[in-house]
Amino acid sequence: MILSIALIATALLSLASSHPLDKRQNALPSVNSPTDGEVLQLALYLENLERSLYTGGFENFTDADYTAAGFPPGFRENVGVIAAHELVHIETISTILSNAGFTPVPPCTYNFPYNDPTSFVGLANMITSVGIGAYLGGASLLTDDPALVTAAGSIVTVESRHDAYLRTGIGASPFPTSFDTALTAVFAYNLAQMFIVSCPQQLPITLLPKLTFVAPAPPPNLQPPTPAGTPLRFTFDPESFFVDVDPNAPLYIGLLNMVTNVTFVETTSCGHGCVDAPVPEGAAGAAFAVLSTFNGGLNGNQLSEFGTLAGPAEVVLS
Repeated sequence: MILSIALIATALLSLASSHPLDKRQNALPSVNSPTDGEVLQLALYLENLERSLYTGGFENFTDADYTAAGFPPGFRENVGVIAAHELVHIETISTILSNAGFTPVPPCTYNFPYNDPTSFVGLANMITSVGIGAYLGGASLLTDDPALVTAAGSIVTVESRHDAYLRTGIGASPFPTSFDTALTAVFAYNLAQMFIVSCPQQLPITLLPKLTFVAPAPPPNLQPPTPAGTPLRFTFDPESFFVDVDPNAPLYIGLLNMVTNVTFVETTSCGHGCVDAPVPEGAAGAAFAVLSTFNGGLNGNQLSEFGTLAGPAEVVLS
C-alpha cells in the first residue's frame, strides 16, 4: 500500500502526541534568547528545503524507477518516510518558535538539479550533510535551555540515519568518516542558496561571494574515495570579493572536514577566476571549501566571520 507523505507524517505526530510523557505543548523546550530563535529559524529554513527535496524524490519517481536504477525494494517508500520525518521536524520547530513569540520562517521556492533516482540520492546526501553540519554548529549556541540542545540532538541523529540509508542505497559507505563536520550559520545558509529560486522571507545572514566546485565529479557510488593529492577545481568571480585582493597574491583553499582544524592548501591558477587545489591527507566524506588569502591560523568561525573571499562549496570525497 502506498501512503502519502502527509498521512505518514500525521501518523508520526499522532504517535508522538500519544506518548504518556509528551503532552506536546508542555513537553516542548522553550526559547529563552534571541540566539536560540536564530538557531531554530535556520534549522527550520533547512528543514523546509529538505522536506521539498525528499517530497520530490518520492513523488517524481515510481518504485519501478528506483528498482531500474538498482535500489533495493521499498527504497522509494522510505524516501517518503524521510520526507514525513522532515515535516514532523518542521511542525515541531515551528511550534517551539511560535510558543516563544517568533514567526516561523516560511518555505521558499526551490530548484533541485536531479533527473533520475541516482542523481536525486547523490544530491540528497550533499544537502543532508549540510543540515547535519548546521545542527552541529548551532548546538554550542543553544546555551539557555539544555532541553533545547537535547531536542536538536535528537533531530540530528535522525538526519544522520537518513543519510546513512541513502548512502547505502547507492553502494557507498554509510559511515565514511569518524566525525561529521560542523558548519557555522553563515556557511550553512550560503550552501542552501544554490537551491533557492525565491523566498517570501530570507534570514538576516550574510551572503558570501559564490565558490563553485567544478571537478572532479565523484562516481555515483562514491567509490573509491578521492585520494589525497587529487586536484580539485573551483571557479569564482574575483569582482565579487568584499575586499580588494592583489591579483598576484597567493590564494588558498581552506577545507573544513570532520572535527580537525581547517586545512589550508595553496592553489594554482587555471585562469581568471579559476584555481586548483590538492585534496589534503586524511580528508574524507563531505568537506566544505572556502577561498581565502589566509594560509592557516583560522578556525571555521573565524573563516566565516572575516577570512572567506568566496564560498563555501561542498566537495564529496567519499
